Amino acid sequence: MKRTHWVMDLETMVNLFIGVFQDYITKETHIFKIHSSLYNDLNKLLEFLDRNVTLNEKHISFNGLSFDSQIIEFIIKNRSQLTRMDQDELVETLYDVAQETIEISNKREFAKYPEWKLSIPQIDVFKINHWDNRAKRTSLKWAQFSMDWENLQDMPIHHTDRVNTEEEIEMITQYCINDVESTKKILHLSKPLINVRSNIKEKYGLNCHNFSNTKLGSKLLLQLYCDATENNPRDIKDLRTYRQGIKIENILFDYIKFETAPFQNFLKKLKKKTIYNTKSDFKYKLRFQGSEFHYGAGGIHQCIEPGSFLADENVIIKDLDVASLYPSIACMNNMYPAHLGSEFFQVYKNDIVDVRLAEKKKPKNERDISIIEGFKEAANATYGNSNSEYSWLYDPQYTMQTTINGQLLLSMLVEQILIKVPDSVLLQTNTDGATFQFHKDHIDIYDKICKEWEELTKLVLEFADYKAMYIWDVNNYISVYNNGDAKCKGRFEWEDLMNHKYTHLHKNKSHLVVPKAIYNYFVKGVDPEEYLKSNKNIFDYCAGVKIKGDWTFMESKVVDSKYENTPLQKTIRYYISNKGSKIIKTHNKDGRKRQGEAGKWMQTIFNEYIEKPFEEYDINYKYYLDNIKKEIEILEPVIEQLKLF
Repeated sequence: MKRTHWVMDLETMVNLFIGVFQDYITKETHIFKIHSSLYNDLNKLLEFLDRNVTLNEKHISFNGLSFDSQIIEFIIKNRSQLTRMDQDELVETLYDVAQETIEISNKREFAKYPEWKLSIPQIDVFKINHWDNRAKRTSLKWAQFSMDWENLQDMPIHHTDRVNTEEEIEMITQYCINDVESTKKILHLSKPLINVRSNIKEKYGLNCHNFSNTKLGSKLLLQLYCDATENNPRDIKDLRTYRQGIKIENILFDYIKFETAPFQNFLKKLKKKTIYNTKSDFKYKLRFQGSEFHYGAGGIHQCIEPGSFLADENVIIKDLDVASLYPSIACMNNMYPAHLGSEFFQVYKNDIVDVRLAEKKKPKNERDISIIEGFKEAANATYGNSNSEYSWLYDPQYTMQTTINGQLLLSMLVEQILIKVPDSVLLQTNTDGATFQFHKDHIDIYDKICKEWEELTKLVLEFADYKAMYIWDVNNYISVYNNGDAKCKGRFEWEDLMNHKYTHLHKNKSHLVVPKAIYNYFVKGVDPEEYLKSNKNIFDYCAGVKIKGDWTFMESKVVDSKYENTPLQKTIRYYISNKGSKIIKTHNKDGRKRQGEAGKWMQTIFNEYIEKPFEEYDINYKYYLDNIKKEIEILEPVIEQLKLF
């Protein structure tokens, strides 16, 4: 019998507890209510939880490991005491436990009931997507905005307010159902992540269902290393290598050499440097042939001035990337965290990196793809975790040896191409790759340089041909391949956002119609005004904003010649309209006020989807057209093509 997966959401208020559980497949729904006077479904809830335990059913939640599962486990563990309480005491107890749980989570302390102690297995889409990471922090409401969810709803009644009527209880219930159904959607979108974890567990026995990619990679690597070396993970996980200082000269590969004075002088400068802080001590700028290169802990970056760059019958645009740059550097140069010894290198190279590269070339089924993805995360784990004191891989010298040599090796390749390929233009350099524009007659020189570099470094280059690049900066551009396909990055991304890809749910897809119009203009030749007329998706015109802390959103509009201000929820969806209101952000303590959209632009709140003839949305097309044209004007002027041609 197939195991049932229940998507759940709990709400705890001063005098009300509600739990909603919905079968992921059949949509069978169970609602349990405990109110100070009107409901007491505790026994029904306990019967349901007993079934979950007996049948080994799973609970699915958004941040449930830190909240919902904690409340559920408390109920299971304390059933005898809870069943003896009257309704008032019962709901008050559950509320107090909930507040204590939230406080523990806010302090980033360990949960009272860790995952391995829970009676019911959990899948937490918040954890799996690594939305607990500060850089990707995402609420359920923001995920709803990213998914174009029809009902973007905050809690209708504050948890500290008493709920007194059936109507109010029904409001909270519907709110819970809305959260459950949106969590189901996130789970569906996250299926690739789920499959990776399920298949890794099946093959290696690693219980990793709620691991982020980073944690998955680290744990899988630890297990493979310990299996190969017959070590106990408990003996390894607390090992570290601490460094007083890292002298750059001692970690450079001896085959790193340059031919021009700017790079030679830069290399001499580096050899005199000692790194004490791996996050701040490696920051440099270098100018060469009109390009400014930025070196740092995160990698090398360079970009030409904004504009359009086109290939034609004479001029070509060539892009190159180093395949698996950081893992490959480690494998080709026998690198490993000092406390793990050369055995680690053998396992890392032979059992992870080489296997992954070999498997990538074979026909694959879904299970194999999942395993390869797991190996990818394991391969990347060493570099990422080697600079974290919380990791068993910690050795900051490994980190700096990897990134500094990687940046210098790419610089060697860039230098050779710029000095030996006549009139070549460097469009951009970014971490593990670079893009050049030059005359097609010089392709043999370019290919020869690349081949010689591969032979020297033992690294592998991957190539692409573009017929156009529209560049804002190094992280924001449109690249059009010779076959007409396009790669849109940064502010020009739209396809993965439009399709609600799980990798993009934490990002801001506001006013998606703008990058879509820019893409259609440059790649498809569609006039922006014509594109706007053809786009009838109201969500493409919407923006999302959110606040926290002491700020409040107010909707300000004129009614009978007077301004009326209405409080709004903390996450808002809106679009720019001809007639609407102003969204004002107000500080509750000092009274500061900020407009959501400066100037004359009016907004229409669109938290709840309303279907109607498109013209009735009353969209202010001028706002969107102005923004589209503003960006096109920056990219439009084609940089004069190489004058020699």
